[in-house]
Amino acid sequence: MKLKVLNIEGKETGRTVVLNERLIPQEPNDHAIYLDVKRYLATRRQGTHKSKERGEVKASTRKIKRQKGTGTARAGSIASPLFRGGGRTFGPRPRSYDMKLNKKVKRLARCSALAYKLKENQLIVVEDFSLEVPKTREIVKIKDNLNIGNKKSLFVLPESDKNIYLSFRNLPGADVITINNLATYDLMHVSAVVFSEKAIEILNASVES
Repeated sequence: MKLKVLNIEGKETGRTVVLNERLIPQEPNDHAIYLDVKRYLATRRQGTHKSKERGEVKASTRKIKRQKGTGTARAGSIASPLFRGGGRTFGPRPRSYDMKLNKKVKRLARCSALAYKLKENQLIVVEDFSLEVPKTREIVKIKDNLNIGNKKSLFVLPESDKNIYLSFRNLPGADVITINNLATYDLMHVSAVVFSEKAIEILNASVES
């Protein structure tokens, strides 16, 4: 599939880039997208939750009442989960929420997300650009030129650029990422995806490998 290349002023350059057909499945797989987004969000969880159980509560070890003759259930420790201030039964412990997903499923999910962006005309290709100094005003101007000023957008670059990153940092509704870190979630939670020419070349090459 051929895509027109625009410049940062929003005008056509007369050039086109070819998007590898293997990147665009005939029918997007919604379940693959669901699994990959679920995996991505799960891996972002810290998993540092922790509550004290009975053996971890610092409390007196004396027997709080005699064993028999009270008319109530026996109790041997104030740290019991039955008492206020006692430990929690089967409380949460630190754990990893990482999920395993096959490489082919992750690739299918990302390709399906790209297919949706193409179908909805939310994928834009611009010529490679750079900034001499960090300036958020320039990024706002580029977004306006591409008619995505009011849309939540994602710019995909071939490699990290400090000046561009700093220009995006305090701009709400816009983000920048390198092509190697692009995930299905990144594509699905924005309304416009802007690829640079070199980023498209790297994306095409990733399918061939």
